Amino acid sequence: MLKVAKFGGTSLSDAQQFKKVYNIVKNDVNRKYVVVSAPGKRTKDDNKITDLLYLTHAHIKYSVPYEPVLKIIEDRFKLIKEELNLKTDLDTEFRIIREHLDNKCSEDYIVSRGEYLSAKLMADYLNCDFVDAKDVIFFNYDCSVNEDKTREKLKEILGRSARAVIPGFYGSYPDGTIKTFSRGGSDITGSIVSNAMGATIYENWTDVSGFLVADPRIVENPKQINKITYQELRELSYMGASVLHDEAIFPVREAGIPINIKNTNEPENPGTLIIRDDQVDEDYAKEHIITGIAGKKDFSFFYVHKEHMANEVGILRKALEVFENRGISVDHIPSGIDSFTIVLPSERVEKISHEIVEELKIKCKTENVQVHRNLSLITTVGIKMAYQPGTSAILFKALGDNNINIRMIDQGSSEINIIVGVEDKDFDKAIRAIYNAFINQ
Repeated sequence: MLKVAKFGGTSLSDAQQFKKVYNIVKNDVNRKYVVVSAPGKRTKDDNKITDLLYLTHAHIKYSVPYEPVLKIIEDRFKLIKEELNLKTDLDTEFRIIREHLDNKCSEDYIVSRGEYLSAKLMADYLNCDFVDAKDVIFFNYDCSVNEDKTREKLKEILGRSARAVIPGFYGSYPDGTIKTFSRGGSDITGSIVSNAMGATIYENWTDVSGFLVADPRIVENPKQINKITYQELRELSYMGASVLHDEAIFPVREAGIPINIKNTNEPENPGTLIIRDDQVDEDYAKEHIITGIAGKKDFSFFYVHKEHMANEVGILRKALEVFENRGISVDHIPSGIDSFTIVLPSERVEKISHEIVEELKIKCKTENVQVHRNLSLITTVGIKMAYQPGTSAILFKALGDNNINIRMIDQGSSEINIIVGVEDKDFDKAIRAIYNAFINQ
């Protein structure tokens, strides 16, 4: 068995957290490759190292002295080094960083130093190899990952190592300059390493014990999801229920490698196992019909009605062009015989909704165009829902019994989820009603 273990910022925030990671890695010989993030917050009012590095770059960009901010970063790393009695030469590392800053280095370079130094210290602590991500993760100039070159180099370098630590979040362009992923990109690094090395499992260690059925800020003590498919995860993640970078799913999904979301502070908890859709067995949905509930507030609905619309060719295309021409993507398009509704986050059309209404009237040749705001979307997800008669009835009854008006219903042909639109004011109440109907029944 081969495990790739990625540790997030909260798992590496200080020396005590480093010790937890050390014990987790050392207690399992199968954890051969360790991917690390930059140190995160130690307390609620603390700063993430990556945020401080972004601030450092902003200082040099606007010709403001960067030293006070860099000193905070340097002191954080040196404190970890001293408390763990490590040998890493941080003085030299920060001298090199200062030289780059004085030469107006790129933002990608400076913000990647959090992961770089974190990996340096962890490799020192674990007494294993340090492999710089710039030497094994390769980007094309269009910012896509050069998968073939990356896989080849990872196999070559990591294949020679009994155990190695790799900084997450960044790689390099063909000319060797540093290129970062988007924030949270260390998850992607771990996924790429897992794919290239043929890992049995990809462990993603964070500060939560996997996914919960619902948001704990809305539902008190929601149940933990023990197992979830990639498809279900995508549906829930789209609505914001995620502890994993969206792009981290694809490299391991392709290879059929499960992801285990685990808690560094509670390593004995099995966490949540993310599996491929075709790995679902008969017992998968035995306990509950649904897997999870998630939602987002503040959507706008553009309702278009026209008599005999069903006989008119191209009307939906014309309506969508109104949004396409403005570079605005839409989320859902539920439809009736003579009407359809275009649903998208309000922030995308906040200042131009009136213009869009008028253009939709012209394009669709109808005066019956309305925009409705302050609406929420809630998705109820379960890969087995399609085989459970009465699932929709349970959901709609739960909302009706709680006097919640449903403004939209959308269910795809896969029947993996049911999306309902409700008023923003009913958002929390609706999620609690659905949770209670399916989980606390």
